[in-house]
Amino acid sequence: MTILQKISQVRSLSRAINAAKKILTERGEANSTSMANDILGQYRLLNEDQKISFYHALATKFNPDPSIVLKVAQEYAQDPNGKNLIQLTKVTEAPRQELLRRINRVDGGTKEIVAMRRHLIKILDKQPDLKPLDYDLHHLFVSWFNPGFLKMHRVDWRSPAHILEKIIQHEAVHEIDGWDDLRRRLQPDRRCFAFFHPQLPDEPLIFVEVALVPEVSSAIGPLVNKKSETVDSSQFKAAIFYSISNCEPGLKGVSLGNFLIKRVATYLKNEFPSLKTFVTLSPIPGFMDWVIAGASLGDNFTEQSVLDKVAKYLEQINLKKQSWPEKLSNGWHPDQAPAEEKNALIGLCAIYLAKFSVRRGGNPVAKFHLGNGAQLYRINWAGDLSKKGLRQSASLMVNYLYDLDKIEDNHERFVDGEVIYSRLVTKIL
Repeated sequence: MTILQKISQVRSLSRAINAAKKILTERGEANSTSMANDILGQYRLLNEDQKISFYHALATKFNPDPSIVLKVAQEYAQDPNGKNLIQLTKVTEAPRQELLRRINRVDGGTKEIVAMRRHLIKILDKQPDLKPLDYDLHHLFVSWFNPGFLKMHRVDWRSPAHILEKIIQHEAVHEIDGWDDLRRRLQPDRRCFAFFHPQLPDEPLIFVEVALVPEVSSAIGPLVNKKSETVDSSQFKAAIFYSISNCEPGLKGVSLGNFLIKRVATYLKNEFPSLKTFVTLSPIPGFMDWVIAGASLGDNFTEQSVLDKVAKYLEQINLKKQSWPEKLSNGWHPDQAPAEEKNALIGLCAIYLAKFSVRRGGNPVAKFHLGNGAQLYRINWAGDLSKKGLRQSASLMVNYLYDLDKIEDNHERFVDGEVIYSRLVTKIL
């Protein structure tokens, strides 16, 4: 890079910061739009270090005035009426939120702000001073990407190529092995739905893949086998949600998946009245790490009968004699596992999901579905025979059942610390 280019970038940083300060004093819509475009134009010229400097300016120079906040807070404390509450709310909001709103109004603003947070998340651990900026971005995104504003579209083989490419690129659960694999996942007995934002029409934010099958699936292999035969619609009895993937890291912490699953389930029920069951076929990441670490349920866990079972199961697996990685490297496979070891692993998994999911450190996938109102329905042995599946969950997979009439009740009970599980799981426990 030449000296002139470096000087130009430094000027762009200064101009972007000055324009950001000035835009908040503008009342005219035309001037505000012009200045927001100028901020974006200058921002795009910055290198990575200068962008970080811009973030620091937003995080430190656009905060509420402490003296005004204190004055208004005291007024509200002395007289907590509606007028004082409104005023307190106004003065405690960081001015950068209004700055970001104004940038969001111009063409390309939403996309650039989402990309800004995507970058910010990557550096946040080493730049803790930027957390107020990240907090405000997340706060705004919760409103801007409210599912009520999002459009759900089916993705099929006729969808634009750039959308299909993004589905291949962002599939995070079961890798899509090229176009032939994707074509099978979009056949008539499969469905793929995605959420789109009106300002990002070519960017799927999150998508879910569904298999329409005669019965509840217990293994992922047949569902993602690109050579498998298609099932006639007359046989559709169960919808299996086997993969859900976020496409935009910049929307971390913004809840989208729970709304997408519920909306898809309702849509499919209307399309195929023969569908009676809506379940996931989900991985259990972290299960074997929990087992290897001693299967702790927390210091204040008091169900002695459960603790006794955990101790018995750990003894039966006996990882002290041979570690889990050693077992795998020596060819461990669920088909050859002794019955005692199989029962112990399934038992530990049931305890892990039914007893530990509501606690800190519980399985994130379980927290997502159970917190979304699903029921812990069935634990499946040899559900995932991939290297990843063997390593993270000893091949186990789980079905979470979405009973559309009981979702709200199940959600409330999970929030209160209770996992709702089926008779199948009860028998294991």
